[in-house]
Amino acid sequence: MIKLKLKYLTCLLIVGGIVYSCQKKEEYPVIPEIKFESLLKIFNPATMVYDRGVFKISFKDGDGDIGLNESDILPPYDYNFFISYYELQNGDSIRVIIADSNEFNARIPVLTPDGANKSIKGEIEDTLFIYNYQSEFDTIKFDAYILDRALHQSNVVTTGWFIRN
Repeated sequence: MIKLKLKYLTCLLIVGGIVYSCQKKEEYPVIPEIKFESLLKIFNPATMVYDRGVFKISFKDGDGDIGLNESDILPPYDYNFFISYYELQNGDSIRVIIADSNEFNARIPVLTPDGANKSIKGEIEDTLFIYNYQSEFDTIKFDAYILDRALHQSNVVTTGWFIRN
């Protein structure tokens, strides 16, 4: 009876191991890939304009080296989420650089998963100020890309043009 239980347990472990090993692990390129998901405008009742927006992207990275440590503060590791602001001015797409700012650049914290498989995917949201009070133009867009810790640059995504009001 013990031999029968041992054979049954061994067979069960082998079948379980085969099923587990047949599960496909998600694999992505080591260069990050991003996709624009949405930009949700937020209305400010105090100013009566949509002055902020939540910019959302999804990402995939094969080696999971997305994100900066708190101690990473010097270039090229000061920012890893780069966002550019454009206005449609008299029919021309003009990149607008706001004085005394790092534009809309942001820091993504370390997202590297534990374990042997470092492939990672997910979503990132960043709240941006979308209303330029110094401009008379109201049609805008944002472009964005990310850098991983190996300084691999992702593809560039865009929100497409939209009216900020």
